[in-house]
Amino acid sequence: MIPAAKGGPFGWMLDAYIGRKFRSAFRGLWVRGELPAPGPGRLVYLNHTNWWDGFMLHQLSHVAGWDGYCLMEEENLRRYRFLARIGAFSIRRKDPRSSVESLRYARELLRRPRSALYVFPEGEHRPPGELPLRMERGVELLGRVSRVECVPIAVRYTFFEHERPDVLLEVGTPHPPGPLSVYQSGLESVVRRLLAATTLDGFTLKVSGARGVAERWDTVRGMSP
Repeated sequence: MIPAAKGGPFGWMLDAYIGRKFRSAFRGLWVRGELPAPGPGRLVYLNHTNWWDGFMLHQLSHVAGWDGYCLMEEENLRRYRFLARIGAFSIRRKDPRSSVESLRYARELLRRPRSALYVFPEGEHRPPGELPLRMERGVELLGRVSRVECVPIAVRYTFFEHERPDVLLEVGTPHPPGPLSVYQSGLESVVRRLLAATTLDGFTLKVSGARGVAERWDTVRGMSP
């Protein structure tokens, strides 16, 4: 297993780089619903749509005040080892011994104050809006061994009327650990609500990103909102 290795000079430089990269690529990170306050460890489970999800989680941890960690397939973490510096650690899902080791490690991380363990129950990238979600039992096992609060969050990358895309998050209701069906219904509920959004009404801007040409031009003309 590859453990998380947060901190150190390289970790701090990577932290700054990811923040700049995210803000330059997106117009903003928007949240609807209440992000739980920092406190005891919690399990956060999300749909997995594309490569940017890791950088998005990095920004989410900052705005929520969480000490974030993310479970990642070992083959992928070996390719992108630098992600361990921002909280990724590995699992080999087809190796029972490795899976047990990773579950124990996750349980210890969740004993830390302010910790948040991110997991993508689908196990791989899926097209946004593909329902029902095809979820694996790993999230159920993590909830069972850690016995912490579980929070569903839906993720959507979308264009509205602007040049750059917005990242939208829909936060669901926290719940105690349960069977896989609980996680299935919890995540599908927030995914459906998020897919129905056609404007940013009801969302709160948490990370302000780059403006497009039209927005900059409107500012010059004194027409910005």
